[in-house]
Amino acid sequence: QVQLVESGGGLVQAGGSLRLSCAASGRTFSSYAMGWFRQAPGKEREFAAAINRSGSGTYSADSVKGRFTISRDNAKNTVYLQMNNLKPEDTAVYYCAATPRYGSRWSERTYDYWGQGTQVTVSS
Repeated sequence: QVQLVESGGGLVQAGGSLRLSCAASGRTFSSYAMGWFRQAPGKEREFAAAINRSGSGTYSADSVKGRFTISRDNAKNTVYLQMNNLKPEDTAVYYCAATPRYGSRWSERTYDYWGQGTQVTVSS
């Protein structure tokens, strides 16, 4: 089992940047594929980005492609989401998720473990 703790959220103006971090407990972090999801007020949670176990493969939703970058440091048991050129529509609670299984990286059902979320608010 793995526990996930997100950090790095906050309030930023449109066009600004934030870097989210997700620290994972346990010794087998490299056995988990990781993802970032987000949930805006009144909307369903949606996929933002994912990364494979080694970090050699990344995947992003069209809405964030070219602006958000997911990365991981397996030595530090941490996955990151660098968010640039933020827009008001990026305002949401951001969750990291982990899975030891193989499956659709953009589907919530693939992921077994979730963090508590961190709020990102982008002002116009």
